[in-house]
Amino acid sequence: MKFKSGFASLIGRPNVGKSTLMNNIIGEKIAIISNKPQTTRNKIQCVYTENDFQVVFLDTPGLHKPKNKLGEYMVDVAKSTLDEVDIIIWLVDDSTQIGPGDKYIYEEIKKLSTPKILVINKIDKMTKEEIEEAVQNYSELGEFEDIIPISALNGIGVEKLTNTIKRLLPEGPKYFPDDMITDQPERLIISEIIREKALHYLEQEVPHGVAVDIDLIKKREGKEIVDINATIYCEKESHKGIIIGKEGRKLKGIGKSARIDIERLLGSKVFLDLWVKVKKDWREKESALRYFSYK
Repeated sequence: MKFKSGFASLIGRPNVGKSTLMNNIIGEKIAIISNKPQTTRNKIQCVYTENDFQVVFLDTPGLHKPKNKLGEYMVDVAKSTLDEVDIIIWLVDDSTQIGPGDKYIYEEIKKLSTPKILVINKIDKMTKEEIEEAVQNYSELGEFEDIIPISALNGIGVEKLTNTIKRLLPEGPKYFPDDMITDQPERLIISEIIREKALHYLEQEVPHGVAVDIDLIKKREGKEIVDINATIYCEKESHKGIIIGKEGRKLKGIGKSARIDIERLLGSKVFLDLWVKVKKDWREKESALRYFSYK
């Protein structure tokens, strides 16, 4: 039996469902999910393996017009993956028309000879006629090996997508063991889980200025308990109060919600201690971006 393998980049505008799709395929929550744009900041590498093929997914930050140095980094990460992969998977949402953001992405990928799959996500929000219209509009671009309507949230069409990926992959080696689903360190996944919960709990303008640093991960001797200390950084003193909330309720909510997911990840009881500190305008500072592993 010939084994097929390769790398696939998930690209698209912010908030089109790239992380939701990848988590659905992998069957585990690796990439964080939020209804706010620009949730993914790093290139998250996940692995999906079956008997006769293995695909390594690169879930990239959404392509967008950057507003600060962090934004510039995110766009550079997304673009850099396009030259590294065997397949480009371009996600669009439930809009039937091709908007300016998607036209920008199209101009970037049409220069490449890499096989491309167009995925129309969120079809659970669309009528049959709207799906057909969207498929027709993207077909006219003439760039795609296949156009697949899906709902990453409900799993509709995801099996067809994985079969198409398998068909397009070249023959190759098994890059990772069967039971490995990500190359991301535990510390990074935990920090991303905490940031996801902050995105859910906080006001619109605060989350983009939030970063999380893990200060301590330590298993208690002789017990199935892990102590984790983490610091949530924000850019302004006024944001610190918003994150903590009245009588600390918001921070407690972030911590409780994060702890549930972290316990599921680690398979043990977790005591999570969260602190909030200000690192003024960190998204514009090269040293801060390096500190938070965005360089």
